[in-house]
Amino acid sequence: MKPIFAPWRMAYLGQGAVVGCIFCDFPAQGVSDRTLVVLVGRQAFVMLNRFPYTSGHLMVVPFRHVATPVDLLPEEWAEMGELVQRSIRALESTYHPQGFNVGINVGRAAGAGIEDHCHMHVVPRWSGDNNFVPVLAETRVIPEALEVTHLRLVEAFVKQDAGEEVRR
Repeated sequence: MKPIFAPWRMAYLGQGAVVGCIFCDFPAQGVSDRTLVVLVGRQAFVMLNRFPYTSGHLMVVPFRHVATPVDLLPEEWAEMGELVQRSIRALESTYHPQGFNVGINVGRAAGAGIEDHCHMHVVPRWSGDNNFVPVLAETRVIPEALEVTHLRLVEAFVKQDAGEEVRR
C-alpha cells in the first residue's frame, strides 16, 4: 500500500473555534500566500480555500460582513458574479478542468463552514476526481501544495489584467 502525504489535513482536523472573521481580516492584507488571497476587487475578493475539495478551489467573498446573499447590495452581487467568471477563466487557463461546481452554502445545515459571512465556492472538477479516498478514508487528496496553487492563480489573474488571457 502506498502512503498519501497530506499534512495540511491535520490543521483542519485539529483546528479549534475560529476567532474573528478571516473574510473580514484577510483582504486588507492584499494578495498574499499567507492569507491565500489571489485577487482583490472593489467590493469583493477571491481567495483559495485552505481546506480545498480539489486543487484550485476558490472562494469569492464580499468585503461586507453579511450572512446571506439576500443581504448583498446589487453592486456587491454583480462584482461577485464578475469575479466568479474571472475565477473560472483563471482556473481554465491554469488547470484545464472539465467542469465546475459554483455555489453558496447558506447556513450550517447547508454545509457552510463560515456561516456568518456569505461566500461563493468555485470548485474545478475533472471526470473521475471523486475517487475511492473520500469514500474509504473520509479524506480528499490534493496533489499540489497551496503555495504553488496560489502562485499559479495569481499569475493567471495578472495575465487576465494584462489582456493575455487564453481561453481554451
